[in-house]
Amino acid sequence: MSTSPHRIILDTDPGIDDALAILLALASPEIELAGLSVVHGNCTLAEAVANGLAVLELGGGQSVPLFAGCDRPLLRPLTTAHDTHGQRGLGYARLPAAQLQPAREHAVDFIIRTVMAAPGEVTLVAVGPLTNVALALRKEPQLAGALRAIVMMGGALRADGNVTPRAEFNVYADPHAAQIVFSSGAPLVIMPWDITRLVRLHDSEINRLAQAGKPIGRFIADATRFYIEFHRRYFGYDGCAINDPAALALVFLPDLATYADVHVTVETCSPLTMGFTVADFMLQDGRQPNARAVVAFDTPRFLSLFVERMQALEERLYGAS
Repeated sequence: MSTSPHRIILDTDPGIDDALAILLALASPEIELAGLSVVHGNCTLAEAVANGLAVLELGGGQSVPLFAGCDRPLLRPLTTAHDTHGQRGLGYARLPAAQLQPAREHAVDFIIRTVMAAPGEVTLVAVGPLTNVALALRKEPQLAGALRAIVMMGGALRADGNVTPRAEFNVYADPHAAQIVFSSGAPLVIMPWDITRLVRLHDSEINRLAQAGKPIGRFIADATRFYIEFHRRYFGYDGCAINDPAALALVFLPDLATYADVHVTVETCSPLTMGFTVADFMLQDGRQPNARAVVAFDTPRFLSLFVERMQALEERLYGAS
């Protein structure tokens, strides 16, 4: 029996792994992509908008609207990750400038309008800093109860951070926004850096995608080559963590993961531990969980699915080999 696709908004800061998440959304029949809401993060907002439009065109997503959102955090100075994602955010890949244009509506207003028009039906997949999401929750107090769920990639719950010893980048880039989201009461699923750092795309998978010499495979190879070099230099391992596609996959394949209830608070004051996601799995002192955290993930199954979907998307758009 057929089921309706999951309607999602992808809040993103493209970004290499963000670009892969966009492509996976376009390649997945279980997903109805209502639009991209773009935020500062891996690169500047202008770069992220340009990258998002170019990736939509690459992946056949010309009908998907893109909405520019916040260009800076709520209170802290702008932090970008050009060292991780390259000068313009997509590693060594060079996509042509898109013919598409961003929508005129602000991303925060798009999120509110789309969710409130269909209460309980829209999942917000947030794979960048949470500025857009936090402002939407503040602007529309009923939004938290109208969302089907927020699925976020971010936080380091039981591991060192990837930008400081205690903080993961998406939370560190706007910790005040993250705390607003965690305290909002919205149904929240966290795919933390603890897990995604182990979800690595290696040369073997990349070579499979690139061997046909077609646009999507070439793009993935060129983008991830930079990412792999960074991971080898900074973390000392081969391959690159594809954090954001793994989080997206939870929407339509939740059984990829094992979950635990947790209460998360974000450190917003200490200069030493700014952005630290303090996770209480024991729920001490009567704390109630405010999120479900992924604590295990079927990486081989996911990587197989990711490669198959990228090959199928490329074949559909660019023809069989």
